[in-house]
Amino acid sequence: MNTVLGCVNTGVPTLMGLILLWYPSLVTSQNDTEPIVLEGKCLVVCDSTPSSEPANNALGMSVRSGTGRVAFSATRQTNHEPTDMSNRTMIIYFDQSSLQILVNVGGHFDQESSVFLAPRRGVYSFNFHVVKAYNRQTIQVSLMLNGWPMISAFAGDQDVTREAATNAGLVIMERGDKAYLKLERGNLMGGWKYSTFSGFLVFPL
Repeated sequence: MNTVLGCVNTGVPTLMGLILLWYPSLVTSQNDTEPIVLEGKCLVVCDSTPSSEPANNALGMSVRSGTGRVAFSATRQTNHEPTDMSNRTMIIYFDQSSLQILVNVGGHFDQESSVFLAPRRGVYSFNFHVVKAYNRQTIQVSLMLNGWPMISAFAGDQDVTREAATNAGLVIMERGDKAYLKLERGNLMGGWKYSTFSGFLVFPL
């Protein structure tokens, strides 16, 4: 029986080290004849074939570097009216203030452009909730992936002023893919943080 004894260390004992101390007969030499007894030492078993890859959990995400943690959530404090000369773009921007960025774990949501940049290939979850600013209009919002609409939502009740357009979905993203919200029509209300955009990595692929 071949047994890897590894290195001897006086640091924090590992579970394997404790087992070997309590049951010294389990540790034998290569000829299986003489037990090796270690007294007053903690035995640390070292990997004889260390891997160059970082330690991963069951989902394959790096535990050592924490790169598997990806999540963001942003809000708006002001209305979004693309009819204004100062805001003709259809991309919905979220406030850059740290008070309006509720979560940005990993820093992959760009506060200036309001675009989420995927750090790795995987399944991502997104949801948005936007409130229209005026009652006699229809608001339509789309979640865009690299310029293509993935999911959309609209609110068009003419008798309701603060109606919301809400949707959520899962999408597969490659590393470097971009996700953002696009206002297709109407004006959204941003005051009091009524409009939000959130997303996170479900698991890598």
